[in-house]
Amino acid sequence: MKENSTSPDSSIINSCIAGNRKSQERLYNLLAPKMYAVCLKFFRYNAEAEDVLQEGFIKLFNNLHNYRGEGSFEGWVRRIFVNTSIQFYRTQKPPSICVNDLEEILPSLEISALDNLYEKDVIHFTHQLSKGYRTVFDLYAIQGYSHNQISQILGISESTSKSQHLRAKASMKKLIGERV
Repeated sequence: MKENSTSPDSSIINSCIAGNRKSQERLYNLLAPKMYAVCLKFFRYNAEAEDVLQEGFIKLFNNLHNYRGEGSFEGWVRRIFVNTSIQFYRTQKPPSICVNDLEEILPSLEISALDNLYEKDVIHFTHQLSKGYRTVFDLYAIQGYSHNQISQILGISESTSKSQHLRAKASMKKLIGERV
């Protein structure tokens, strides 16, 4: 395996499945930084992200035998961590936010503003959003889920997902404007 590579070779994966602790440690060290970044997108506090990271690796090692070698290994792992973050979010979920006045929905954020930001800037700005806005924004804008899928994942209505996304974008636009 190349030390600079972020994808492990099949021998490390097979060794992890066989229970080799050194291979599991190598796999953890290889994937932990990126998966921690995934967890941080959902949670403002490092302690929450670290808890989800730990839980995600437990799920990864328990289900590694299910990886069939089809598609990107990192994509498969990422999905585990996104789902673990969502499950953790559900246990921490505040009461659903109800939109009473749709006229208050602010205009959407121009795509060009987000295109010019670095990933660390986007993470910094999303951490300033409320938990609900941050989660919907991440699932929709970054992870690529539809509002219908988000509504099912989070147990909210599709219109609530849409309005939280619009409000998150408006908040991001304001935060970006204050920084510039």
